[in-house]
Amino acid sequence: MTADVAPTDAPTQGALVTVNPADGTEIARHRTHTAADIDQIVAAAHHAQTPWSTRPIAERAEHLRALARALRDARPALADLVVAEMGKPVTEARAEVDKCAWVCEYYAEHGPAVLADEPVASGVSRSWVAHEPLGVVLAVMPWNFPLWQVLRFAAPALLAGNAGLLKHSPNVTGTALAVEKIMRDAGLPPDIFRVLVVAEADVPDTVNRLLADDRVAAATLTGSERAGKAIAAAAGSALKKTVLELGGSDPFVVLDDADLDVVVPAAVTSRFLNSGQSCLAAKRFIVSRAIAPEFTRRFAAAVNELPVGDPTDENTRIGPLARADLVDALDAQVRASADAGASIVAGGHRLDRPGAWYAPTVLAEVTLDMPVMAEETFGPAAAVHVVDNDDEAAAVANATPYGLGASVWSRDPDRALTLGRRITSGALFVNAVVASDPRLPFGGTKRSGYGRELGSAGLLEFVNVRTYAVGA
Repeated sequence: MTADVAPTDAPTQGALVTVNPADGTEIARHRTHTAADIDQIVAAAHHAQTPWSTRPIAERAEHLRALARALRDARPALADLVVAEMGKPVTEARAEVDKCAWVCEYYAEHGPAVLADEPVASGVSRSWVAHEPLGVVLAVMPWNFPLWQVLRFAAPALLAGNAGLLKHSPNVTGTALAVEKIMRDAGLPPDIFRVLVVAEADVPDTVNRLLADDRVAAATLTGSERAGKAIAAAAGSALKKTVLELGGSDPFVVLDDADLDVVVPAAVTSRFLNSGQSCLAAKRFIVSRAIAPEFTRRFAAAVNELPVGDPTDENTRIGPLARADLVDALDAQVRASADAGASIVAGGHRLDRPGAWYAPTVLAEVTLDMPVMAEETFGPAAAVHVVDNDDEAAAVANATPYGLGASVWSRDPDRALTLGRRITSGALFVNAVVASDPRLPFGGTKRSGYGRELGSAGLLEFVNVRTYAVGA
C-alpha cells in the first residue's frame, strides 16, 4: 500500500520518518503539514460535512458497504504495511483488516435503525427525538491497532453524518494515509475524512488549536492517560464533547475450580495478542492458591513455546515491539519487579538482535507494589499474583487506577459472574477473553477514560440528541 511519500533523500526536517521495528531500517519519510496546510484541511472537511449530513442515511450506509469491499480488496497490501510499520504478526494484521471491514458492514446494516427518529408522546401534536451529527470530529489514534482504532471511530461517525480528522501516531503515518486513500477510492467524498501529518514537536499546539477552532465540534482519543488529560483539558476549555479510551491493566481472575485446559490457552491469547501491546489485554493474572502452582507452570511453559520471529512469517506469534523505547520501558518494569522479589519463570530479557525485541515473559511471586502490578505494562510480560479466596481476588482486581476490562474464569459461571460484578471495569467477560466487538459498547472507567465506542452507544456518542415538538 503506497502513500504520499517524500523521496528517501528528502531532508529530515519537515518529515516524519517511519522505521521497521523488526530491524530498525527506514521505511519512508512523509512530509508534514504546515499550519496553513492544516487550516486548509479543516476548512475542506468543514465544507464537506454539511452536504454529507444531508444525504439520506441509506446512501451513507451504502458508502460504508463500499468501504468494506475496498478494505477487503486492499487486505494484502494493508496488512503488509501494518507489519512493516509496527511489527504486528502478519496473520493478526490480516485479521485486523477483516475486522475493519466488519465494523463498516455492521453499522451499514444496523446503524440506520439506531439513528432513526424516535416518536415520543407529549403534550403537543407531534414530538420526536432526532439524532443529528455534531460536525467535524478530531480523532487522535494510537499505533497498536493502526487500522482498527481508526475504522471503529470512523464507521459510526461517518454514518451519523460527521466528518473526520485523523491525527495518527507518527510511526504508522503510512497506514493513516493509506486509509485516507482507500476511503477516497471507495467513493466517499474526498474531504469527509482527512489525515493530518503533524511533526511530533507540533502536536500539542496543533491539537489545542484544532480544539479551539469553531469548525471542529468534538474529539476522540485512544492513548495514554497523559494524552487523555491534555485532550480533555483543551476540549473542556472550549466546551466540546470528548470520548477517551485510555490505558488498562486488566485482571484475569482464575478461581480454584477453573478448567486449566481451557484457561491456560486463553491466558496466553489474552496477554500476548499483538505481542502484548493492547490496552484490553490481560496483564494481571490473579490466581487461586489451590491451583496457582499448576497454572503458573503450564502458563510459563506455553509462553516459552510461543514462536518469536519475523512478523511476515505466518507461524510467528510474537513480533517486535513497535518502537525501541517501548522495549526500554518494559525491561525497566520487569527488572525493577525482579529486584523487588518477583520470580521470572519465562523470558525476562531483551532479545539480542537488531530491532525492538523482548522475550515473552511471565513473572510470579509478585506483590501489589511492584511495577508489573502497579503500572500498565505494554508488551509481552504477564504477572501472576496468588490469592486465597474470592474476596481477596476482587480486592486485588480493583487495586489499580484503571478500569477497562476484566475476565473471570470458573466452571461455575454464576460464581464467576458474582465475583465479576464486584470488579470495577467497563467490560466483564466470564470464561471468555476480553475483546472489542462492533456489536458491543467498549470503553472504560476510572483512569481508563470515559465514553463508549462501538455498539449503539458508540454510534450515539457524536450526535446531537435533538428534541422536536410541533403544536397543533
